[in-house]
Amino acid sequence: MMPKEKRAQAPVKSRLHPRNKHRERYDFDLLTKTLPELKAYVFTNKYGDESIDFFDPEAVITLNKALLKQYYQIEYWEIPENYLCPPIPGRADYIHYVAELLTDKNGQVKKQTKCLDIGVGANCIYPIIGIREYGWSFVGTDIDPKAIASAENIINKNLGLKEQITIRLQKNPRNLFTDIILPGEAYDLSICNPPFHASAKEAMASTQRKLSNLKGKQVKNPTLNFGGQSNELWYQGGELQFLTNMIYESRRFGKQCRWFTSLVSKEANLPQIYKVLDVVNAKSIKTIDMSQGNKISRIVAWSFG
Repeated sequence: MMPKEKRAQAPVKSRLHPRNKHRERYDFDLLTKTLPELKAYVFTNKYGDESIDFFDPEAVITLNKALLKQYYQIEYWEIPENYLCPPIPGRADYIHYVAELLTDKNGQVKKQTKCLDIGVGANCIYPIIGIREYGWSFVGTDIDPKAIASAENIINKNLGLKEQITIRLQKNPRNLFTDIILPGEAYDLSICNPPFHASAKEAMASTQRKLSNLKGKQVKNPTLNFGGQSNELWYQGGELQFLTNMIYESRRFGKQCRWFTSLVSKEANLPQIYKVLDVVNAKSIKTIDMSQGNKISRIVAWSFG
């Protein structure tokens, strides 16, 4: 019998935020007890570790259900077919890092926080984590009625969410804050996971490249293991144009939102983003580096106060 391959294992994913519940390797014994249907997707890999096939969309969705049930008390979580299925550890990292923007001099996170989620999606992940971890309240927006209906379904079928989340349809896809931030409303924070690509072709090429690199061979017809609709994955002009539009529009609401934030996938976009922030006279600008495994990203935060 050939010996199993060995590799150095870090018991803790040290690059994740210290408060992130997913710093350790997935405990599949615990997760399959929490959600027995996950067991059908768990196998022992060549390193002798329990895992799932992260190229299998159904396996990824089922893992998410188990994680949400075990760590965030979510009993019901279903999303429409082919909609974005977000990686939970990375989404949790965003919430924990932006929480640092709202800490007092003693390092305590502001509890009575009102957060605006631009592009809440069908999955409603950011509000779920923000509520369960910090007790925040949310307004979640989206331009897709089907995503709105899915998010509302998740909210209505889980205890403690309906009181903390309001979902609003953005009827004009050109707008992000207009008709969403209403007169007299005030927010501590806005968050956004913008579409990264400029077209469907670019999104598919990126997925093909990543999967080919991971599998060590050419993948001709890639399956998006995390799914995604057009508005979730691409935007005319790509991530930079989306964020440029967001920054210009945020200026009109600078007195109603303390911190605007967004993920930035492409480091090459940062110089232009800083130029736009200078043009709109943002008073405070922060860049927060994040890393999950081999993926490196960052959050850009700006304030007019």
